[in-house]
Amino acid sequence: MKKLLFPLLLLMLPPALLPAQAQERVWRCGNEYTNNAADAQRRGCKVMEGGNVTVVQGARPPGAAAPSGGGAAARAPAGSPRVEGSDQRARDGEARAVLQSELRKAEARQAELLKDYNNGEPEKQGGEARNYQKYLDRVADMKAEIARNESDIAGIRREIGRLPPAAP
Repeated sequence: MKKLLFPLLLLMLPPALLPAQAQERVWRCGNEYTNNAADAQRRGCKVMEGGNVTVVQGARPPGAAAPSGGGAAARAPAGSPRVEGSDQRARDGEARAVLQSELRKAEARQAELLKDYNNGEPEKQGGEARNYQKYLDRVADMKAEIARNESDIAGIRREIGRLPPAAP
């Protein structure tokens, strides 16, 4: 009885309550989706299969240019305040000073870490003489901290390199 009742209930439901069936194929072209088969084949897009895809059509704001492949100068958002050249140079100088201070701190920390690490053979502490695994774990942690600090130093140097050259 129960096996017969469920299909009958489904037949009685209005079509609006039933799950929607996929009506069109959707193609993915990089980060863009389309349901235009001719355009998708021309561009070599891949058919999206399985899972549901919801595509909301958006409109560009009036006066917005189409995205270019690069080379275009970055612009400040509309309505943002203009900064005079001298003010911008002062801000860049302050940023450079802060980054150089951080770089000095990171380099000093790196020197301290390397001194403690002692080429992979730091001095044993406390119970590490009896528990060699504890010693090995501490050495591995030290090595990881040195690597993180090296990465921080490289990142700070990249940021300094992105700043415009310092004024004489």
